[in-house]
Amino acid sequence: MKLSTRGEYGLRAMLDLAQHHGEGPVSLRGIAERQDISEHYLEQLVSSLRKAGLVRSVRGSQGGYVLAREPAEISVGDIIRVLEGPIAPMECVNEEEPPECERAQTCITRTIWERVRDSINEVLDSINLEDLCAQARQLKQSSEYYMYYI
Repeated sequence: MKLSTRGEYGLRAMLDLAQHHGEGPVSLRGIAERQDISEHYLEQLVSSLRKAGLVRSVRGSQGGYVLAREPAEISVGDIIRVLEGPIAPMECVNEEEPPECERAQTCITRTIWERVRDSINEVLDSINLEDLCAQARQLKQSSEYYMYYI
């Protein structure tokens, strides 16, 4: 299973919103510049995230986007599933609409794919935007201690 840029860029955009949480609306242009994402592509991603209730738009001259919930209440799994669809390494273990398979009752490998799916879901659901913000702050603090001289 490989994630597309929808998941990658969408997660970066949501992290950007989380890092500015409580500061008011954030413009798509600002996110696009900081995250090096096409503003047009970002509009498509944010539209999906808004429809799913993860972000809210704020109209007006100082408008933009804000998280619809607290960063601790939005998991990486929530974001990835909105942008990428159900997490399933094989179509036969897709939780939303698994295709009918005549071998489902006797397929030994199906249990492997179910375990892989469940493990991925567990990891993605165990990390939230607040966790990522904390990791970003730690990384920034640790990198500030290094001084390079030439």
